[in-house]
Amino acid sequence: MAHGSDSNDSSYVKSPLPASSRQGSSDNIKKVMRREKNRIAAQKSRMRQTQKADSLHLESENLEKENAALRKEVKRLTEEAKYLSSVLTTHEPLCSGLAPQTTHDLLYSPHHHGSSAFHHSIAVSHYQH
Repeated sequence: MAHGSDSNDSSYVKSPLPASSRQGSSDNIKKVMRREKNRIAAQKSRMRQTQKADSLHLESENLEKENAALRKEVKRLTEEAKYLSSVLTTHEPLCSGLAPQTTHDLLYSPHHHGSSAFHHSIAVSHYQH
């Protein structure tokens, strides 16, 4: 940098106007302040980005745990539905006077809602694990 008067300053930009002591000093101060402000803003931005990534990671872990718990519950309920279906199939021949109906009709018919004996007969040791 043979042309510049401040050869130690690598950020020095040659001005088309003659560099006066006041103007150059003021410009350098503004440049340093702008760079510092930008550095702080970038640091805050990186911190926010890291916090957001951490938050998303925690949310992902929680959702995976919830998903696993829900899958476990679906499996348990499926097994329970199979068991209840077999209990119903076993019980159907014992119900005299019922016309052949679908499982939906049997479960939701007013005939069975009043029959507490029907509900008590399926409360067997299978549920007492």
